[in-house]
Amino acid sequence: MAKDSDFFQTVYQMVRLIPKGKVTTYGAIAQALGAKSAARMVGWAMNASHGLPDVPAHRVVNRMGLLTGKIHFNPPESMQQKLEAEGLKVVNNQIQDFQACFWNPQELIN
Repeated sequence: MAKDSDFFQTVYQMVRLIPKGKVTTYGAIAQALGAKSAARMVGWAMNASHGLPDVPAHRVVNRMGLLTGKIHFNPPESMQQKLEAEGLKVVNNQIQDFQACFWNPQELIN
């Protein structure tokens, strides 16, 4: 469990760097952390982050820009509301103009 906890803390550090008005993906975070196949674990970290006020979990979506993690927000609509408050457009649970809104954490490493 300590290993997972360390990974989660590293994920949270990266998520805190996502600029307002931008989103990234579970897979992009995993790849930037050198754990390309750990996208699902990044998702678990996001699900566990909801008690942490300084982790903007709403800015992490799936690779297609879908708000797949919204079920873990209370209420689920709050994920979309937070994104829209930052200027993003969401239609049918999907970020519009996803590529323009995408923040690549790999750029921090290069």
